[in-house]
Amino acid sequence: MSHFTRRRTAMRYALLVAPLAVGLTSCGADGGDPLAASPYDAAGQVAYSLSGGGKVDPNKPLEITAKGDDRITDVTATDAAGRYVKGELAPDGIRWHSTAPLAAGAHYTVRVSTEDGNGRPGRETVGFDTTAADKLLRVSFGPDAGTYGVGQPVTAELSVPVKDPAARAKVEQNLQVTASPEAAAGSWYWVDDRTLHYRPQSYWPAHAKIEVRSTLDGVRVENSLYGGASKPLSLTTGDRVEAITDSGSHEMTFKRNGSVVRTIPITTGKPGFSTRNGVKVVLGKEEFVRMQSESIGISAGSSEAYDLPVYWATRVTWSGEYVHAAPWSVGSQGSDNVSHGCTGMSTENAHWFFDQVQKGDVVQVVNSAGETMTPFDNGFGDWNLSWSQWKSGSALGGKGQAAAVQNTAAPARLRPEL
Repeated sequence: MSHFTRRRTAMRYALLVAPLAVGLTSCGADGGDPLAASPYDAAGQVAYSLSGGGKVDPNKPLEITAKGDDRITDVTATDAAGRYVKGELAPDGIRWHSTAPLAAGAHYTVRVSTEDGNGRPGRETVGFDTTAADKLLRVSFGPDAGTYGVGQPVTAELSVPVKDPAARAKVEQNLQVTASPEAAAGSWYWVDDRTLHYRPQSYWPAHAKIEVRSTLDGVRVENSLYGGASKPLSLTTGDRVEAITDSGSHEMTFKRNGSVVRTIPITTGKPGFSTRNGVKVVLGKEEFVRMQSESIGISAGSSEAYDLPVYWATRVTWSGEYVHAAPWSVGSQGSDNVSHGCTGMSTENAHWFFDQVQKGDVVQVVNSAGETMTPFDNGFGDWNLSWSQWKSGSALGGKGQAAAVQNTAAPARLRPEL
């Protein structure tokens, strides 16, 4: 028992039972009532289930067994935070075992009450550690800490793939997102075995503080897989910025906190190169980009070929869709769609737009002949799923299985689309 740190509680117990002892003596007993006695040190009268190294295996129940004529009357087990471990005591008092999982690499304190064959009470308090997990599931949250638009999803990247529905549910239960002011109800979506996205039912509140953290540390996820420590994340949101790009009217309506700030003449994708419909969020900004048609499969000899310097480019897809300056198409802006998929505007308007937006701001395209922005493979298209579709991607909804969203889009192109 050298692996345990022992603490006698006899004095405290004697103080607690003193009134009881006095009462019993006054009832005419001969002074031999065992309840009046100070508890003995039960260290040698109980045994614990220990693995090699004197630690408890968290993959197995903690077992405490009485020796000789002693029997166990009560067991209290708590972790370092004071949380109780559920357990069950056999009717004969010979054995107690935990019925709730123990955390890996954690410290526990166990208080055991016993009585010997004569009914005399015994006490022992011990501390023990559980063995570390064979492998740990850690979580990396995204994006980087900072200020973002109200459309920015939160991401969670797992260090180990998780496929089992019950294990996924355990992961979700321990990934916590809070917002102040309070956001609409939100949910995680399993993009794949290692990637989750989180968004509320509607956009985040403006000027909110968002806190993201994992409580998986030490939690058994499945089999020998336990959660490890993960760095929490703090984000803030700025104004509610929405740029509504109407390909039908060839006009962008720029709104801040619900009020229209500017209406901008634009051009979007022409037939064969139609701009994607749907909600996108700003991924980044580049003051200068060289856009070449060969990057999207248009050969240099084609009548559609281009090689142009482009300024004030705000990216909304990884495949190269931007909102940018297009001085060569000013004559068509506000009246016709002549681009290869990007949203073009005058240099002055593009510069103004560039200065007004930040990552996570919302850019929504409507009335285009193009397909709808896909959810996950080409930027943040998360908002293009209905709330019911989004909730179906959670392991906590329905029967606990995440439903996959079919992605029929072509592989994402990683270069500008002009």
